[in-house]
Amino acid sequence: MVAARQRFLQAGHYQPVAEAISRYIVAWAEKQPLDAESFSCLDAGCGEGYYLRQLVSRVPVDLALIGLDISKWAVMAAARQDNKHSPFSRWVVGSNAHLPVQQAALDGVLCMFGFPVYREFARVLKSGGVLLQVEAGPQHLRELREVIYPQLKPERSAALEAPEGFAYLGEETLSYPIKLEGQETIADLLAMTPHLYRASAEGRARAAALDQLALTVDVRLIQWERS
Repeated sequence: MVAARQRFLQAGHYQPVAEAISRYIVAWAEKQPLDAESFSCLDAGCGEGYYLRQLVSRVPVDLALIGLDISKWAVMAAARQDNKHSPFSRWVVGSNAHLPVQQAALDGVLCMFGFPVYREFARVLKSGGVLLQVEAGPQHLRELREVIYPQLKPERSAALEAPEGFAYLGEETLSYPIKLEGQETIADLLAMTPHLYRASAEGRARAAALDQLALTVDVRLIQWERS
């Protein structure tokens, strides 16, 4: 899964998502006090570190970054890639349920396609700190889901309720098409999603038989402020 995710993301299929995240980080950092030494941010569920590496290459401010993931294989892959360039982050094996971060220590938290634990995010964020939550929209990878499942589940309500300790700042929808060529690339995408384990053997076989696949990337970027 880690290797598949690394190959797929490095091919640039989710680069617009990374660019949107960078825009938010720049906007947050520009509101920092003038005497702030850096903008401190945790990627809660960092995988192999793609989004943090994209931040470093795109954000023209000093960053203090932590990448955390429950998979030691993902964290090892992130650290190896980081060392190929200039080390910029701390990489930690851990759980969102018990973040190894002191109280009110961070300016920002990213939770991308992950499992948010709002009480922990609220604990580690400074007052006025910001949480950016990225989640799949209703059309996200719909074409793949139509291949692997006999029928799609009804979409969840998009209504939002502010988690305890947070105030809603706003959200953005990002949607664009991609086209995958080759069975290996399609297999990489399936391997990096929960759909690999949720689909039946027949559904996985249908996906494996595809040589190309046109897809929709559809994500919601939701901002919460630590109140």
